[in-house]
Amino acid sequence: MKDFLSTVKDNRPVAENIFMITLTLPEHTEEIHGGQFVNLATGDNSLLLRRPLGVCKLDGTDLSLCYQVKGKGTKKLTEAKAGDKLKVLLPLGNYFDLSEYRSVAVVGGGVGVFPLIATLRDNKDKDFYCYIGFRNKAAVCLLDEFDVCKKLTVTTDDGSFGDKGNAVQAFLKDNPKVDAIISCGPPVMLKALKRELDERGIETPCFVSLEERMGCGIGACLVCVCKTADGGNARVCKDGPVFNIKKVEL
Repeated sequence: MKDFLSTVKDNRPVAENIFMITLTLPEHTEEIHGGQFVNLATGDNSLLLRRPLGVCKLDGTDLSLCYQVKGKGTKKLTEAKAGDKLKVLLPLGNYFDLSEYRSVAVVGGGVGVFPLIATLRDNKDKDFYCYIGFRNKAAVCLLDEFDVCKKLTVTTDDGSFGDKGNAVQAFLKDNPKVDAIISCGPPVMLKALKRELDERGIETPCFVSLEERMGCGIGACLVCVCKTADGGNARVCKDGPVFNIKKVEL
């Protein structure tokens, strides 16, 4: 884990209310994987907390992160321009470790697709079956990153692009025979996935990346604590954000 002073290379919208910021790091690193995240400063000293953003792409020393504009911090990030300097702490958390699996189903929703892109890029030797959902056509982005998939199904809630429905429904309808399942998306989507796997008796190993409000990003502030299936607690930033779906309460 290092605190870098990075240089903004690019910062542009890729979908409605979604931006991709590319940072050039001062040195090369190969220790960043899909599922991990960074804590990025906004460039405004009045905003003390950094923003936790999932890793989307790493090309040499260029790190790309995607974010949804929701509050003051992310609004400030939209103002960053090429040449600006931003502090970034990385890498944080664990990642999707697919070393034991050959074929993998990918279930992603909304901004949850971005950590999954990094995972695809990490594991080009795997067979991926991808089910990706967005709110509507205006929210669809970065589909070219899923060209590596053996099969790609895109859904939208209103049917304005791809199939009408959501990623979980598309996955269950197809029911691919895979060695593992990985998923990232809004809590309601992950809850639905866990419920359906339980009800259908699907025992395929499933790993999910949780989205929680975070403060420090290193396990000290306890803002991001989640409940575990055994009645305990886990820190999403430190013990996760990737968990076996059977070991956490959703």
